[in-house]
Amino acid sequence: MNKASAIRAIISATTNEPIVFTTGYSCRIAQAIADRPNHFYMTGSMGLATSIATGVALVTGGPTVVVDGDGSLLMNPAALVTAGAMSNLGLLHVVLDDGLYASTGGQSTPSGRTDLGALARACGYDQVLRVAEDDAFAAALSDVLAHRTTPVFIHCVLSAHDSAVPPRVSAHLGEHQRRFRHHIQSTMTTKV
Repeated sequence: MNKASAIRAIISATTNEPIVFTTGYSCRIAQAIADRPNHFYMTGSMGLATSIATGVALVTGGPTVVVDGDGSLLMNPAALVTAGAMSNLGLLHVVLDDGLYASTGGQSTPSGRTDLGALARACGYDQVLRVAEDDAFAAALSDVLAHRTTPVFIHCVLSAHDSAVPPRVSAHLGEHQRRFRHHIQSTMTTKV
């Protein structure tokens, strides 16, 4: 499984749930696969995907997905403590682990020596899964999205590289933010 196939599975498994994509290649791949109003593309704020998604989940009171990277998570592991402390937080936290800071030059991360799942469990995540195959990942996503009531952590171990990475996120970033905010507001209005 590579980053593109994992992101394609996430997009296929979701509908209107807000999805926060971490910086770098994840944003670029997501936009190339399906540019939706419920997608929030982070740029220039590595390590904050979980913090942003936690805020979105708190504001909406509904399910929120965060697509994080191993390098991003390791830059701000304190975000796990915050998310894990809220037992009723509707957060699906997916970490795509390729062992690299891929978009900054391919430097290695220490994720191979760090048990990210144990870290999430120690921070209070009730359910922690580890997957490495496309089918297992798709099944885990489907199950978690259907039954999530607490923060869930899926450590997705990637073993294949992406052949080509799409260009940077297009359009003005402020426009993406406004579109995402409008989606959140309209979704919350229909729930009331």
